[in-house]
Amino acid sequence: MLDRAHNTPALPPEIARRRTFAIISHPDAGKTTLTEKFLLYGGAIQMAGQVRAKGEARRTRSDFMKLEQDRGISVSASAMSFDYRDFRFNLVDTPGHSDFSEDTYRTLTAVDAAIMVIDGAKGVESQTRKLFEVCRLRDLPILTFCNKMDRESRDTFEIIDEIQENLAIDVTPASWPIGVGREFLGCYDLLHDRLELMDRADRNRVAATVKIAGLDDPKLAEHVPADLLAKLREEVEMARGLLPEFDVQAFRDGTLTPIWFGSAINSFGVRELMDGIAEYGPPPQVQKAAAREILPSEKKVTGFVFKVQANMDPKHRDRVAFVRLASGHFTRGMKLNHVRTGKPMAITNPVLFLAADRELADEAWAGDIMGIPNHGQLRIGDALTEGEALRFTGIPSFAPELLQTVRAGDPMKAKHLDKALMQFAEEGAAKVFKPMIGSGFIVGVVGALQFDVLASRIEIEYGLPVRFEASQFTSARWISGPKAEIDKLIAVNKQHIATDHDGDPVFLTRLQWDIDRVERDYPALTLSATKEMMA
Repeated sequence: MLDRAHNTPALPPEIARRRTFAIISHPDAGKTTLTEKFLLYGGAIQMAGQVRAKGEARRTRSDFMKLEQDRGISVSASAMSFDYRDFRFNLVDTPGHSDFSEDTYRTLTAVDAAIMVIDGAKGVESQTRKLFEVCRLRDLPILTFCNKMDRESRDTFEIIDEIQENLAIDVTPASWPIGVGREFLGCYDLLHDRLELMDRADRNRVAATVKIAGLDDPKLAEHVPADLLAKLREEVEMARGLLPEFDVQAFRDGTLTPIWFGSAINSFGVRELMDGIAEYGPPPQVQKAAAREILPSEKKVTGFVFKVQANMDPKHRDRVAFVRLASGHFTRGMKLNHVRTGKPMAITNPVLFLAADRELADEAWAGDIMGIPNHGQLRIGDALTEGEALRFTGIPSFAPELLQTVRAGDPMKAKHLDKALMQFAEEGAAKVFKPMIGSGFIVGVVGALQFDVLASRIEIEYGLPVRFEASQFTSARWISGPKAEIDKLIAVNKQHIATDHDGDPVFLTRLQWDIDRVERDYPALTLSATKEMMA
């Protein structure tokens, strides 16, 4: 049986019920709170934690690194799996802080859809715009959630206009807010003709729903004051006249986003958003590899590593590789081919995540995100297959924008520092360059906050105080081209040359002029700001 729209075989029911998606937003738009409520409704946790609530008991479940809990921000993308209705949700939480955008870009290669959270008062912010562009490159379907409607927020039409203009995507309202700020009562569900009323008394309670027959139903007057009801009827009529109708195909093609309004902290609008992903969100999609496309319905297991997290459990120096399964039905104990090394790997203790809790996974299907504990064999971009030598494409590595040298507080422990830095480089938390001339390492990151995180993690996980110092270099470029030309460049520019943790040559620059000079003198060479992470 073929799915007519895409001419691909129908998916086995176990794969068809999976929804793998990420949540993206600008910092402080309420992404972590929304993640918590998803877990609450999925029955995965009993009580949602507030990001800055009192006491360990109510720590948010998706932020498990010490620094994240101290600062109230998410810095590493964590993956969580849970059931909702008849669906299996694989939710990947991404860092909202722009200093960690590289981790987020890579995470977006492993999902089939994204939820964009925007703040009702601030609208589309800079980081949202950047992340949205990455979703657009991948044609990811996007659902929008306008959060914090219980606070003073902007006019609904203004918010929708801003999304349409800034992000060049059509917007269709899935719900319409009734009142704003203190007067915010709830929403009218346009897709199902329902009135959703917010309960301010209990933040963890699901909103009450009243089924109504259109906006002329006299029942509405029992729940909504006359002035707000008149405004609602007028605005919805305008919205229906001015804005496109919801079209599932346009949404799945990434050209239309449905928008829900709500308040994550009051658990309002969250369930409707979850129903939206369940009903309209795409099942696991085709994945691109160098030689061919991989269909989720294929019998053989394939998957790729999109993230490596070291020391998730500080008691064991472990590393967990997060693997997105692209096809097949995986069972525990299976032997998979590690394409980069050509060696078979027996996967005996794969885990599924519920935030910081892990459970042994007896099985996983295409679309699932599985953790494989290992001692450094698996890197970002690696492929695991049942024999075929596949290379997945499109997992980027970006040139760092900030470079600093790093020194161990205790010179006797320099060896330990080498090991810690290599681990972070393989995890993708930083770029580590070994200059040809001089000792020590140069560490490159995308945002300044990453230096704080690295210093904190090296101290907590390795017991090594370190200090970062300014470097004479400002950026790095990967060198590619004929070997003879690369050797010629290296011979003349040793003070500018370093190798990354894969041993690839890198040109360290002080000024744009350095790059222009190389491009002029060595036309056969390419200096690149990104490197595809290939197995």
